Amino acid sequence: MIHQYDEPVYLISIVAKILDIHPQTLRQYERENLICPSRSNGRIRLYSQRDIDKIKLILRLTRELGVNLAGVDIILRLKDNVDEMENEIAALRHEVQKSKNAYSVSPDKALVTKKSIYEMIIFE
Repeated sequence: MIHQYDEPVYLISIVAKILDIHPQTLRQYERENLICPSRSNGRIRLYSQRDIDKIKLILRLTRELGVNLAGVDIILRLKDNVDEMENEIAALRHEVQKSKNAYSVSPDKALVTKKSIYEMIIFE
């Protein structure tokens, strides 16, 4: 069975085993608000593939780059802001392109004018 990227399906023990970390580490990340797994009706933590990818990023930042959890929090917030701005820029570019296409005139009906540029040289 194939699950959606954001679908919460993994238990904390499975995620800990996949990432080779202790479940307490995952609980600490949640206490620090670095991750926010979904909860089942029985209050069991359920992680999505998106959560796992985010945890992998956190582990890379802490283990390989030596960033502390406060720094990780700042980095994740900045990353979210950049992602949001990139999406907004893409949407605006799409709107501009759509606007340009809406007002364009077909080549057979276009009027082409040529402007001339004059240069002035003054001799003494």
